[in-house]
Amino acid sequence: MRLLWICICASIISSVTSSLTFHGHKVIQVQLETEEHVKLIKRMDKEFQFDFWHPDSSSRIAPKMTVDLHIHANHTDNILQRLKLNNIQFEILFHDLQTGIEAQLDNRRFHKSKKHSYMKYNDWETIAKWMSTMASKHSDLVSQLKIGETYEGRPMYVLRVGQSSPAGPAIFMDCGIHAREWISPAFCQWFVRELVSGYSKDEETKKLLTNLNFYILPVLNVDGYVHTWTKDRMWRKSRSPTSDCNCFGADLNRNFNISWCDIGASDEPCSEIYCGESAQSEIEALNVANFILSNLKSIKAYISIHAYAQMILYPYSYTYDLAPNTKELDEISKGAASKLYSLYKTEYVYGPSASTIYPTSGSSDDWAYSQGIQYSFTLELRDTGDYGFLLPEKQIKSTCKETTAAIIYIANYVLSHST
Repeated sequence: MRLLWICICASIISSVTSSLTFHGHKVIQVQLETEEHVKLIKRMDKEFQFDFWHPDSSSRIAPKMTVDLHIHANHTDNILQRLKLNNIQFEILFHDLQTGIEAQLDNRRFHKSKKHSYMKYNDWETIAKWMSTMASKHSDLVSQLKIGETYEGRPMYVLRVGQSSPAGPAIFMDCGIHAREWISPAFCQWFVRELVSGYSKDEETKKLLTNLNFYILPVLNVDGYVHTWTKDRMWRKSRSPTSDCNCFGADLNRNFNISWCDIGASDEPCSEIYCGESAQSEIEALNVANFILSNLKSIKAYISIHAYAQMILYPYSYTYDLAPNTKELDEISKGAASKLYSLYKTEYVYGPSASTIYPTSGSSDDWAYSQGIQYSFTLELRDTGDYGFLLPEKQIKSTCKETTAAIIYIANYVLSHST
């Protein structure tokens, strides 16, 4: 039985009655050259509690690395002065984070309606209505499957898109495992639209949907996503209570039952990479795992959409050892990156997760691979730091179009190699 933590704290009461703002906060990109630079950032992290954008914690940083940090307004002068005194080069990406947050919704002047739009970021209520509409308007292609509920009681829906039999080959794709990565759910919505609209006018899409099913989870971390819209735009984790009543949630991409809470994860509840109370203790991760296991015979590929870094990653994350079919995964990634590049010349790096980005344990793609899903990928979408988690709405279209090209390439490969 999962342990229910019950805490009564003034900080909890205040956190649910007001939204955080980030006036005066900055995001800086720091160039670490030496081990001394690394040690300094780690010491400063303990003192100031940085919000690491890339990589995701101080445990990842190393010499010759570029690090993106969100720093609190109260600490800005002190932090920047220390960096200068220690000859650490840095660039300010956001001089005022709140301004950046508001600027992200730059398409609002063109799309003022509260209705769903593929050209803007949609809140959870709008996405939920959109899913229901897609299933009812396109019932020949789309069905809505409830796979469970979140900790806070919201439904988790998968859209099944395709005309193949349930026993036919399928691809499972999830978006929004980390709440603040808004471009990820935006892509899942776009991709569903591309499949549905392409069925009647594009032979390639029609062939895919006739012979292959897509199971698409537009928002995995629903509670966290809602929290980014209502309370804290920079929220990352789920929203379950923990043993520390001041801290909520786990990193859902550290909670799967594969080398759980080993490398690249933390057992501290307040950490952004907290692995949870136990493997798949988070109901959201458990719901996904149960759905995949119940359809394991048909699911041939797993794709998880994240942001940001412009990367196509494949197992393993928890070890530097190479997966048995690394050569094949590398060739698929190379082809997908080439298709993606062909549209807007956006360059993606590809390779095994541990060596290409950083090692992590309990990740969803490694878990899927461990269940026999040999085509398992994580895509880190735009960009490489200029906007980070605040990719403007004006980039949704181009980001989604190029990513669609990559996913279609992977889907065609999976279909042609499914038995």
